[in-house]
Formats: sequence, structure tokens, C-alpha cells
Amino acid sequence: MKQLAILAGCLAGAAWLAAAPPAAGAAGDPNRVTVIGAVDESKLVPLALQGFSGEVAAVLRFDLEVQGFKIVPPDNAKYILSGKNGAAVEGALQDANQDFLFNKSFNGGSLRSQAHALSDAVVESVHRIPGIGQTKIIFTRKTGARSWEVFQSDFDGHNAVALTNDKVLCVTPSWGKGNREVFYTSYLTFAGIINPTVLRHNLNTGKRDIVARYRGLNTGAAMGSNGWLAMVLSKGGSPDVYLAPPQYDFKGDQGGGKLVRVTATEEGESSPTWSPDSQWLCFATRTNGRRWLVKKRPNGGPMFRVDTKGIHNPSEPDWSPDGKWIAFTAPGGGFNICVVPANGGEARILVAGENPSWAPNSRTIIFTLRTGAGVNKRRLALLDVPTKRVKLVPLEGGAATSPAWAN
Repeated sequence: MKQLAILAGCLAGAAWLAAAPPAAGAAGDPNRVTVIGAVDESKLVPLALQGFSGEVAAVLRFDLEVQGFKIVPPDNAKYILSGKNGAAVEGALQDANQDFLFNKSFNGGSLRSQAHALSDAVVESVHRIPGIGQTKIIFTRKTGARSWEVFQSDFDGHNAVALTNDKVLCVTPSWGKGNREVFYTSYLTFAGIINPTVLRHNLNTGKRDIVARYRGLNTGAAMGSNGWLAMVLSKGGSPDVYLAPPQYDFKGDQGGGKLVRVTATEEGESSPTWSPDSQWLCFATRTNGRRWLVKKRPNGGPMFRVDTKGIHNPSEPDWSPDGKWIAFTAPGGGFNICVVPANGGEARILVAGENPSWAPNSRTIIFTLRTGAGVNKRRLALLDVPTKRVKLVPLEGGAATSPAWAN
């Protein structure tokens, strides 16, 4: 389980990935494009930026480069985004025939937020999918020798705020329905015993409720669109997938009678994720010491293997919002981010990394990239799946891992 690996990593160095590392200081440079493997240049859309300056220009460049655009001079551009930023951001998008796709002005909020809104308009006009400029992420960040706290920020790492101050290991953060609450496991101490506890955290009020604090492992909370919460609990012996009904109250059900046990295997499951329609759960399981991805109906029935042809021992699945793909982590000279069709089939290695989480656009993935040896060298990075371009999230100070994108 990755959360146990992180705990071990607080005490010992982690293995160096086989991929070439970014240059020192790259984590703080929002304009740096980190190439890991071959970028498919043919799929990059050439676009020119004209008239923007300062933070607005930097935001537009960052947003667009991580969503399949290549910033080029006007003579080489397929599209030109021209505008200005004074008291407000204005932008007009033209194609190579000088036909206008839009001419917009943005008011309210900071210039940064207006720039994100403009980049979203470009993505929606060209790619015909939602932009990610105004989305949020959560993740864990190293804040002490053995402590990792949960943080929330804009997708590009700006406006980061701590959600926890537990001074212990916090792992597997995830979003609740409507992005009004988050779930995570905190290795809290009760009666002198460290007991990993799944917590529900209301983002509006800051109130926290215990969702699972059974003896043994309580982790991997993932909420479906139906409001049911999948978790991995070892209360029955080995780690198995359980479901909690909407607004589950642990205090009123400490025996777990209202929980639905989805699996009952000897070797253990991990990392449940839901299909967008909540008709399926996908998770990692083991058979004879080998890890597989499987799907199962939440209301019962057999488990079906999600074949990842050519790639062995997959873990950490994450189902794309459009329902077509499952991203996952697999070992191979370190760890790699891979994708496979949701029904299984030929799997592809995309980039070195782990902990993948899809953006709402089903195009971009945020993940953990190891930029060197040791737990302190873990950074968040963004991957544009069609082009395989990677950009580091410019978070200053403290290693970061386990990102989750708001729905």
C-alpha cells in the first residue's frame, strides 16, 4: 500500500527513478516544460500570445502548455490569442484565416483568476472540452520529519492552504460529492496507540467527523456520484473494500453493521475508484502474490479482471470522468503512470510517476514525480496525456504527493 510506503520513506530514502530528473530549482519555475520520454510534437497546437504581460502572460502560458498547446511566434501559429491586461483581462482568439472564435473581457476577481478564465475559453473553443484553469486540487505535503498534512490549492499550486494540522502522517486525500468536503486518512493516536482514521472534512465549516476508526487499517476513501463511500478496511482480517452509505455516522455504528463488505479475499485490496456513473468499482487486488486491477458491481456479483496487457502489477487506479480510461501506477525501473481502456486491453506507459488523478477534462493527469533520491524529492506534476508533455506544479517548500483533482 502506498501510504505505508510513504511512512517508511519518512525514515529511509526512496529509490531513484530511471527517468532523467528535472534540473535543480525547476519546481519553482512555472514556465519550465519537463520532458520525460518523447513528447508527440505532432499533437501540440501552435498558438501565439500577444499583448499580455506579467502574471497574466505567465498564467496563460502555463495553463495552455499543459493542455496541448505550444506557444510559438505569430508566423508559426495556428491560433493567435491577443489582448491586454490592465484593470481587467481582455482576449480575442483568431484562427490562421484570421476568423474570430471569440472576443471576451473578464471582470471580477483577481487578474490571475481572469487569466485562468481566458485560458479556459481557449481550450473550450479549440479542444471542445472544459478547461482546467479554475479547478482545485488536494494533496499531502511534508511539513515535518514524520508529518504530512493535507493541503488544498488551485490546480497550478497557487493559493495553497493547509486543511490539517495533525502533525502526523496524512494519506489518500479524496474529494466528496460536489467538492464540498474531502476525505483522508490521518494516523492519529488514541489511548497511546496509532490508529489510522478516515475523516470527513467539511470545507465550508472546517468540521471533521470520523468515518472509520476500526482496529487495523482504515484508508483509501473514495466517494461515488451516488454518495456511497468506498474504503479499504482490515477490520475483517485482511484489507478489503467496504462501502458506507451516504452521510455514514461512525459514532452511531461503531460495530460496522451498516457497512457493506464488497470483497473478502485473503491477500488484500487497495485504492478503490468509482466509474463516473457509480455502476462499477475498480481496485487493485492480489492473487498468488501478484497484483491485478479488477472491477466489481458495488451491489454484488463477481470480480472481473481489467486486463493491462504488457504491464504487470498495476495499482492506484483512477477512472477518467468520461468513463473511457483508467489511469494507474505500475513498477518498472521505478514507478510509471499508465492508462488502459476502462474495459481492459492494451495498456500504455505514459511517463515516470505515481499517484495519478484525472482532471475533469479527462485529458490532463496530475501525479507524483520523484525528482531525486529520498522522500523529500517528491513533487507534483501535470501530464497532458495526448502529447505526453509534463510540467511541474510550482509549489515552494516541502515535498508533495498523493494529489486528487476536484470533480
